[in-house]
Amino acid sequence: MTRLDDETKRKLREMGSTSLLSAFDAQDDALTLGMPFEERIQLAVDDAHAEFTHAKVEGLIRRAGLRYPDADLRRIDLIDQRGLDRDVIAQLGTASFITRQQNVVFQGFTGSGKSYLGSALAKQACQHRYRAYYIRMPDLEEAWATAQDKPGGREKWLRKYSAFTLLVIDEWLLDEPDDDVRSMLLELLERRYDTTSTVFCTQYAKKDWHQRLGSGVHADAIMDRIVHNTIWITTGEMNMREHISTATQ
Repeated sequence: MTRLDDETKRKLREMGSTSLLSAFDAQDDALTLGMPFEERIQLAVDDAHAEFTHAKVEGLIRRAGLRYPDADLRRIDLIDQRGLDRDVIAQLGTASFITRQQNVVFQGFTGSGKSYLGSALAKQACQHRYRAYYIRMPDLEEAWATAQDKPGGREKWLRKYSAFTLLVIDEWLLDEPDDDVRSMLLELLERRYDTTSTVFCTQYAKKDWHQRLGSGVHADAIMDRIVHNTIWITTGEMNMREHISTATQ
């Protein structure tokens, strides 16, 4: 392709098309010799779009606040020994559960890899160009308490956390929530119900949730918005922190 003149380059930059400009500049005339003009344009657009997508995905991952930014569903250690179902994990990797507005629960003992799995799932969602966010339950409660001191803070907070296509709540029910937090959880999960997906990482089995949520009408309502459309995954009893520490010694 004939090299672009300076004025054309300036216009591309002005339009915010720097990635397309870079793709044109990077084309090797020797490799594209004899290629029809339309194909060379298509090649440049494909390269520019790939760069744009990569930058967008990296931005989504950076803003997701992952506890383990390098987490990857394809690199889960000892998947069989831990009792994890390979097919289920592979299916989660397609992000199809998000299009079906399903929730996911990772439940298991301390150190069994729940936070890693939650981070990996959020990262996978970002790679599918969904907005995901990871937060520990204590931090969620603290953010809620802080928001209430600001004008319109409660509504802004609820809009923010209900808007994430995938929200990962780690250490779910680590502490039993008080009335104010139960009310917040009910409103948040109501707004997210049937429109988004939420991942819960918890030590507690489903049979214990109702009691930890206070055993009242709020507990009934919160459970009702979670249990009917959720993929439940037990992460087992193996302490992965101990395993990794032993393996590296």
